[in-house]
Amino acid sequence: MRIGELAKRTGVSSRSLRYYEAQGLLTSVRSEAGQRHYSDAEVERVSLIRQLFDAGMSSRVIAAVLPCVETPGDPDVVESAFATMARERDRIDADIARLMAARNALDVVMAANRRHQEELVAGPA
Repeated sequence: MRIGELAKRTGVSSRSLRYYEAQGLLTSVRSEAGQRHYSDAEVERVSLIRQLFDAGMSSRVIAAVLPCVETPGDPDVVESAFATMARERDRIDADIARLMAARNALDVVMAANRRHQEELVAGPA
């Protein structure tokens, strides 16, 4: 199938599919006219790539995880993919902790602002 059909079947833009290919996440065969042609298996691969992006992974990390799909029977590859995903989960946990700390700091500033507003409304004491 051509890139437009793959885009339609997966709900992913042609531009994104070209990006996936440039990052080594997706492969195609070129026709003599230079058009990209994809196998039916690429529909499932694009779905997996989208899941991994939705999980917060970068294309670099996804490229490190995909060999697990290509050689699922290799324990070393499977372990490497798991370790990569565990590192990504740890990174996300750290990001969440930083965001929670920032939110808590903002709550303190907002509470001070609210008290100031109340003092302005009440007028001079």
